[in-house]
Amino acid sequence: MVQYTLAQSPEVVLNVSGKDSRKAREKAMDQLVEMMDDGKLPTNLANGFDPQQFIEVKTPETTSDVKSQEDAVVEAVQVLSHLATLKMKTQDSREEALQVRKLVDLLFTDEPITEEQISSLKDGFKTLKTFAQSNLKYRDARSHAESARRVLDEALKP
Repeated sequence: MVQYTLAQSPEVVLNVSGKDSRKAREKAMDQLVEMMDDGKLPTNLANGFDPQQFIEVKTPETTSDVKSQEDAVVEAVQVLSHLATLKMKTQDSREEALQVRKLVDLLFTDEPITEEQISSLKDGFKTLKTFAQSNLKYRDARSHAESARRVLDEALKP
């Protein structure tokens, strides 16, 4: 859709389907003649008028703003999806890591430790490390996800 106006009457806007072209200007000219015939044109074009004298009306580009908002929503959803993945990974290893953590406490007491406990402890260090790293990543991602949640809340407003 293209819109045209006249320098003499900027309040008159003629809408023509398609984009700016010679054919579109001719269609606008037909609309202009029809308006003149119906007495709806507030301006007298006594000196004549040529289709090339139409001024194309361009609306401000709001699409770039909408596009950037859409991009922000997509990014927010990705951030929240990543947070959900990290949360699941952290939850999955939490219980086992807490059991290993109790065994770590035994290292700092004067109580004797069995070989079975030492073996469980050595086997559990990987789990403990995985949980600790996941937990740190989750907490960091959670703080970053707050802004993603606000972006999404803004986009979901009616």
